[in-house]
Amino acid sequence: MIRNRSVPADILLSHLVYEDVAQAISWLNATFGFAEHYRYGDPANPAGAQMFLGDAYIMLRTARNGSASPAQIGKWTQSLTVFVEDVDAHYRRTKTAGARVVEELHETEYGERQYGVVDLGGHHWLFSCHVRDVNPEAWGAIATCP
Repeated sequence: MIRNRSVPADILLSHLVYEDVAQAISWLNATFGFAEHYRYGDPANPAGAQMFLGDAYIMLRTARNGSASPAQIGKWTQSLTVFVEDVDAHYRRTKTAGARVVEELHETEYGERQYGVVDLGGHHWLFSCHVRDVNPEAWGAIATCP
């Protein structure tokens, strides 16, 4: 498969809508530790940007006709999970930055240590790390693939 430096995601590249992309870039960097890969449009008021945290990449774009951020519509539209090496340190960073934590740091029955947070655009995030290898059937799921 050809690799593309403009779209460096091997599995999934999420696109998130924000009212103010420049503000979102700053907030995601300061709060979650995302780094900017590039932005496009007016540098001071970008139409979009690509950011990354470890191997996780996201695209940001401004709200326009027919689209809105979750904060604008008043509902969560999805939840994004980002895997980090040290979820406890990431949680402390996020809390210190004043983000709205909606799910405290905990270990799940399916083997993840994670917490949930909502960003300035109303997007719901889970930051997680694997702590145990758990068979899905051990916590009540029905596995359909071997």
